[in-house]
Amino acid sequence: MNKNTRSRVVDILLILMMVLPFVAAITLKVLTTPRSEEISISGAQIYLTIPMPIMDLTITSSQINSWAVIIAIFGLCLYLTHGIQVIPNSKRQLLAEWIVTKVNNLIRNNMGERFMAFAPFVAGIMALSAFSSLSSLLGLFPPTSDMNIVAGWAILVFVLITHYKLKGGVWPYVKGFFEPVPVFAPFNIIGELATPVSMSFRHYGNVLSGVVISTLIAHALQGLTKLVLGWLPGVLGQFPFLQIGLPAILSLYFDIFSGLMQAFIFAMLTMLYIATGFSEDAYNERMAKKKKKKLHAAGADA
Repeated sequence: MNKNTRSRVVDILLILMMVLPFVAAITLKVLTTPRSEEISISGAQIYLTIPMPIMDLTITSSQINSWAVIIAIFGLCLYLTHGIQVIPNSKRQLLAEWIVTKVNNLIRNNMGERFMAFAPFVAGIMALSAFSSLSSLLGLFPPTSDMNIVAGWAILVFVLITHYKLKGGVWPYVKGFFEPVPVFAPFNIIGELATPVSMSFRHYGNVLSGVVISTLIAHALQGLTKLVLGWLPGVLGQFPFLQIGLPAILSLYFDIFSGLMQAFIFAMLTMLYIATGFSEDAYNERMAKKKKKKLHAAGADA
């Protein structure tokens, strides 16, 4: 097998890695969801419950679909970077470099040079959010409609925020809760703890509301079709004519535009909260102190 053939085989396997997780998730949903003509707006479907000592572990559609999205994104990254060279010789390498450039510029403009290492994290969380919301186009339950999933992301971001605030020193972090006057300390603490709550509810609420509105309108149009055109003979009386057009337009907004917008907003909030953990002046002052200590230690050893 020559080099070109091996490269094509790898490309095919990577494409299957992007497609098969969603095929498996759709198949699982079809096989486990009972057929019903009634409207159904509920949370993630529970596939399996595993007994545990403290609390039973439930495997839901949001978890399965999240793993499908993660595997697909991983496959996409491998596909875009497969066979890259110093001088780009393929459109996918140009696309990969364009994505990296845009994300780096986004980090540089919103967080500063000292946070450039966060580029992969921000790109990952943006892609995870966007692809999770877009999975609804395949008829899957979007993981971003599950509060548990989005809250997990928000808690992770909150840990990073707190970590970078503590980099400015423990005392300045604690002192900040008592500013401008000590009486504001309870409100400042509540505001600090409200960060992951607001991030998760904002993302979850916007995505879920779109799913609910689209489902209600689609079901209403189906009933209206039966009421207005149900007198037509045979198959024509059962065909949902009024569902043609409007649900697709709503899907363009709620599933695509709104999903991508919420992913961008979540990433922007992540960048801004982390970058404002402590000021750049405080960071430079702290780095200068560390450098001075190292020089002093080096001089003492000499």
